[in-house]
Amino acid sequence: MKEAIAVRGKGAFLLKGTTISDSAPDKVTAEEAKKGTISYGILSSHNTSGNDDKLKIKFDCITSHDITYVGIIQTARASGLKKFPLPYILTNCHNSLCAVGGTINEDDHVFGLSAAKKYGGIYVPPHQAVIHQYAREMLAGAGKMILGSDSHTRYGALGTMAMGEGGPELVKQLLNQTYDIDYPGVVAIYLEGEPSYGVGPQDVALALIGTLFKDGIVKNRVMEFVGPGISNLSMDFRIGVDVMTTETTCLSSIWRTDEKTEEFLSLHGRQADYKKLEPAKTAWYDEVVTVDLSKIKPMIAMPFHPSNVYSIEEVNANLKDILSDVEKRAKVSFGDRVKLDLHKKIKDGRLLVDQGIIAGCAGGGFENLCAAADILKGRDIGSDAFTMSVYPASMPVYAELVKNGSISRFIDAGVVVKTCFCGPCFGAGDTPSNNAFSIRHSTRNFPNREGSKVQNGQISSVALMDARSIAATAANKGILTAASEMDADIAKYKYFFDSEIYEKRVFDSKGEADSKAELILGPNIKDWPEMVALTDNLLLKVVSEIHDPVTTTDELIPSGETSSFRSNPLGLAEFTLSRKDPDYVKRAKEVAALEKAREAGDPVLSGIFRTLGEKFEGVTVENTGIGSTIFAVKPGDGSAREQAASCQKVLGGWANIANEYATKRYRSNLINWGMLPFIIKNGSLPFKNLDYIFIPGIRESVSEKKDKISAYVVKDGELKKFTLTLGDLTDEERRIILDGCLINHNRV
Repeated sequence: MKEAIAVRGKGAFLLKGTTISDSAPDKVTAEEAKKGTISYGILSSHNTSGNDDKLKIKFDCITSHDITYVGIIQTARASGLKKFPLPYILTNCHNSLCAVGGTINEDDHVFGLSAAKKYGGIYVPPHQAVIHQYAREMLAGAGKMILGSDSHTRYGALGTMAMGEGGPELVKQLLNQTYDIDYPGVVAIYLEGEPSYGVGPQDVALALIGTLFKDGIVKNRVMEFVGPGISNLSMDFRIGVDVMTTETTCLSSIWRTDEKTEEFLSLHGRQADYKKLEPAKTAWYDEVVTVDLSKIKPMIAMPFHPSNVYSIEEVNANLKDILSDVEKRAKVSFGDRVKLDLHKKIKDGRLLVDQGIIAGCAGGGFENLCAAADILKGRDIGSDAFTMSVYPASMPVYAELVKNGSISRFIDAGVVVKTCFCGPCFGAGDTPSNNAFSIRHSTRNFPNREGSKVQNGQISSVALMDARSIAATAANKGILTAASEMDADIAKYKYFFDSEIYEKRVFDSKGEADSKAELILGPNIKDWPEMVALTDNLLLKVVSEIHDPVTTTDELIPSGETSSFRSNPLGLAEFTLSRKDPDYVKRAKEVAALEKAREAGDPVLSGIFRTLGEKFEGVTVENTGIGSTIFAVKPGDGSAREQAASCQKVLGGWANIANEYATKRYRSNLINWGMLPFIIKNGSLPFKNLDYIFIPGIRESVSEKKDKISAYVVKDGELKKFTLTLGDLTDEERRIILDGCLINHNRV
């Protein structure tokens, strides 16, 4: 991996798209040359602020799926929504399984269709397409910007700068507000060479993630793909790399476009959406990462993170040591609640896996599935424990796989072919058995992401691989095998897009709203509870303390079976931190009860308030809100789901305290739900779980943009002072926090 990818360690000029240089001709400065990037052109054309440093972005369209759009529309309704002011596409690829008790899920779908009619949107029924494939086929185009309420909203390979954010950022677009960010750094991903036999897009993506994630090289920056190697990649290959850029924690991605991009858009009836995008003759990048595609090998991301990357060759050569490392990681995450024993998977010196999955926005593309089917041609997966399923990303892709014989090859090999559904990616489909090991061409392999429940004593694990190596492993009856080891004829198939498949099933309002249409709300669809403005002072109780290096949104609010409750804020909140800290909900509710009593004028925490009254003039129970907080080292990696923050809020949460936030998405979600995103320096904590923290004058501190905020641990009649910061906040973000949440802000 180190041979294939080199991080320059500093900025550079790119000259004529081919030469990386420390200097530029004609004394062009870096500040001038940053306008030569593709990113600058797209961002500036969508910026409404008139200030290149402080951007206020309006997007061309927005997208959501069926575990995000209900909450978004409910939030926008509460804020006065009358009509969708821009194209809003509602897909249904997450809560697709309407099984026992599934009326909850189908009620969400009925709500989505009724909302598309009432407010003027586009509704894609369940099993028609996963959200990102539909966007690639029907929405993305060169020079556009798309905002989606799913973290893998990435269409850079088609020349679209797309971003995945929490629901409130989409609400702002629905209310004709803007997406406000500082101008981001731009990192050149310079591709050269050509992939070797058996290497697919997931291999390239995992190699990048393994190099870039840990040191935050592209965190909150734009990855701009340039260089001659792009020409050696098909569009499906580019798309497969691009969608995984989310796992580097970058803000977005964009690629140089060419005749292959034009051909893809023309094939989908959208040639007018093509234009050539490339850097100017002189462009400045804040960092340069060089990728030699010819040196990348078939890769695997071992549990429990996409950055835990090795070559498959390396895993097979050092199997016991690497499995021991994974087991140690499990110990850090789960403690003694479960025991992960992967050494039992070693058979005759090789790793025997239990399951193979190719699915979703990353794996379910046409070329991936054709290649996997070709590798399995004339072979079978066997009749033992190993199982395999594939999920095409859209019905047009599915139809072509039927026509070219790929589906038959899968069936002949014993592979189960399923519909267009994201379930395996977030624990709602093909959940493995206890202690099973699954290999997947999907997007993530976080703890519990595959659907296991540590609180019930069940644990399984997922490794990420490319479809080609998954098929090679399946052909060897589950023995971990790189596709490069297989002697198979992987053909190139021509793809034909059948637009009539969507024309017959997708509801498209053409932007026309019907104010008389009824919005249909099932019994599980609830309004957001009332939330109050930030008080003058805050008394916070720490109700969870997490010291894992990174805490994912899946751990903050689990996916899988909880997804049915995404349209019920209070119902969903019962699951908050349930897989990480089962006592959290009970503790948070106890603090929320104190706040309710305080608001009602009842005496609460008299001893603490006596201490505070003696030390701080004017501090009373009447002007001091009581709320809960959590500490985590680096929370918020992964999904864009706003509920990771809103669930804490509806349970009385007022803040998070962290050494840093893993993603902008999670921090934005905290802010939009009126929660303070506190930062505390690395080192020994001045507080511990169940301690009270008093923050005097917090409303004034936020309003007056104070850099440092004094806080005090309150214990045994004593106060122990320490310092918090809030990091950079826009004026709008400060007002949202002061008002208590985005809903309140838009009602004011």
